[in-house]
Amino acid sequence: HWLFGQVALETPDFLRLPGYVERHLGSGWKKLAGLSMILGTFGALLAYIIIGGKFLSELLGPVFGGSEFFYTLIYFSFGAFFIYRGVKPIAKLDVIFLISLFLIFSVIALSGLPYFKLKNLLASPSWDKLFLPYGPILFALWGATMIPEIEEMLGRDKKLLGKAIFVGVLIPILVYLFFIVAIVGVSGAQTSPDAISGLKPFLGEGIIGLGYLLGILATFTSFIALGLTLRKVFTFDFKINPSISFLLTAAVPLLLFLWGFQDFLSVISLVGGVAMGLEGILILLMYKKIRPNKVWLVLPLLLIFVLGMGYEIVYSLK
Repeated sequence: HWLFGQVALETPDFLRLPGYVERHLGSGWKKLAGLSMILGTFGALLAYIIIGGKFLSELLGPVFGGSEFFYTLIYFSFGAFFIYRGVKPIAKLDVIFLISLFLIFSVIALSGLPYFKLKNLLASPSWDKLFLPYGPILFALWGATMIPEIEEMLGRDKKLLGKAIFVGVLIPILVYLFFIVAIVGVSGAQTSPDAISGLKPFLGEGIIGLGYLLGILATFTSFIALGLTLRKVFTFDFKINPSISFLLTAAVPLLLFLWGFQDFLSVISLVGGVAMGLEGILILLMYKKIRPNKVWLVLPLLLIFVLGMGYEIVYSLK
């Protein structure tokens, strides 16, 4: 993230990843960057539709009835509406969402304290699956595509970009770490893929309802932010009509869901390990172009991304 920030600061104009790649590596690389970013963002939007629809179904289904598919369509429809409206209403909602997330997570964490067991965190690892979390972790922490958005919001205060990136990376790491410790410490071996439903035997329906609300808010804000970014990529980097850009952004992930791509963990593993890994490689190549004396920093990171991509591809084909 910091390396991409350096590339952004040394590049005039407000571009997105494909535009930066074209400027520093050439038009041929832009096509690869565009394909990687578009497929990765489509995959991320699909993942949020899958898990967001499940959370909404678990929260409202027992009260109003209806299938998970029905609630997935509702979740998608609201997200598509905000992507269509643009960034201004989202900026106001984000503050409310963040405060709500903090309050709800605090209630869940305090409610789980009586059930927290340290031994749940010390379970023997499965060494054959040691690298299995690579893709999901990269998916959870990857925010490079948002850096041009941050640069644009800072305007003339671009010198603050480095600090913004540092804080923007550190806070999610700490929050995710606390979240993992809290969830696994309570549910242990019963931890579910969505993290929330596995807490039901311990915390009861009321607290779990708050957990589902937390999941909806967290995924919904990410769904909108990524959707807006992808729409801008289509509009500004690929010169596509804004209305068609919106239709592409909204329709493709929904069609993938309807086609049967509905396994959340498989989607985020492949998106994180392959698409975001490829974005990382392109960012490193651009940084090497503007800082040719920093090869010692670039090469080890390149190796990690290449090996990670290979692992996820091989594992997904098993």
